[in-house]
Amino acid sequence: MPKVFPVTPSYIRKRTLSRDLYSRKGDNGIVLIVGGSSLYHGAPLLASLAALRSGADLVYTGIPKSISIAIRSHSPNIIALPMPDDSLTVGSANRLLGLLPKVPQTAAIGMGLTIAKPKALTLLIRRLLDKGTKLILDASALIPDILETISGSNSIITPHAGEYKRLFGEGPGENEEGIISHVVSMAKKYRITIILKGWINIVANAEGEVASVTRATPAMTVGGTGDVLDGIVSTLFVKMNSYDASVLAVYFNGIAANLAVEQNGLHLVATDLIDFLPRAMKEYDSITGKNDK
Repeated sequence: MPKVFPVTPSYIRKRTLSRDLYSRKGDNGIVLIVGGSSLYHGAPLLASLAALRSGADLVYTGIPKSISIAIRSHSPNIIALPMPDDSLTVGSANRLLGLLPKVPQTAAIGMGLTIAKPKALTLLIRRLLDKGTKLILDASALIPDILETISGSNSIITPHAGEYKRLFGEGPGENEEGIISHVVSMAKKYRITIILKGWINIVANAEGEVASVTRATPAMTVGGTGDVLDGIVSTLFVKMNSYDASVLAVYFNGIAANLAVEQNGLHLVATDLIDFLPRAMKEYDSITGKNDK
C-alpha cells in the first residue's frame, strides 16, 4: 500500500499561504462555480459562499436563468451569470463563457447541475482549460466522457463512492487499504488529483502522494457538505498545487463541521459549515508585506 502522509495541524500550518498586504481585488482568487437546476438550486449557492468565506476575491456563479432570481436574492455577495437553459447545453455553455467578466483562475463544475448532453460538458471543460483555468469537477460532471479531456490537466475531482464507480467503471473497494490503493492507481493513470469523500476521505495525486482524513463527524452526511468542500478547494487551488489545496480543503471542511457540532450537536446543515469556516481557518491566517508598492 502507498505510504499515507499524516494530516496534522503542523502539516496544515506549513502549507497555508499568507495574504499580501498590498494585494488587489482578484489577486486572491477569481473563481467560477457552475451548477444548479430547478431541483438543486442550493448546491451552487453553497459552493459560491464557501469560496468567498475561504478568501476568494471574486466568485462568478453560473446557474440556469430559472433560479437566478432566487440565488441573487439570497445574498448580495453573489455574482450570478444566468444560463438560458435549465440543463447544460452547448448553447448555454457558450453563453456562460461569453458572460464571464474576467477569466477565472479556477472553476468548480457539476454541483446540482443537469447535463443535457456530455458534449456540452466536455466543451465547457476544454474551453476553460484552454483559458488556463484550473478545474474542480463534482457530482453530475463526473461521467466517463470527461476522462480523456481532463487526463493530464492537473484537475481535481471530488466524488463519493457512487460517483467514483460511475466515472471509472468500478468502485474503490471496501477496506481502507484497498480504497487507498485504488484511488492512487486512478490518480496516476489519469494524472489528476482525486478527493474520494466518505467515512474516510482519501486524497491522491498523479505523483503518488496520498493522505487520508477521517470524516470529522457523522453529521456530515447531510446534503450540501460536499458542495461546501468544492467551494473551499476552488479558492485554495488558486494559489496552491492541486494536492495541497485538496488536503487543506478537506481538513478545513472537517474543522468547520466539528465547530458546528460543538454548538448544535449532530443537527448541522451545510450552511453551518460556511458560518464556521472563518473560525476554522482564522488561526492559520497571516499577512505579508513583501511588495513595495
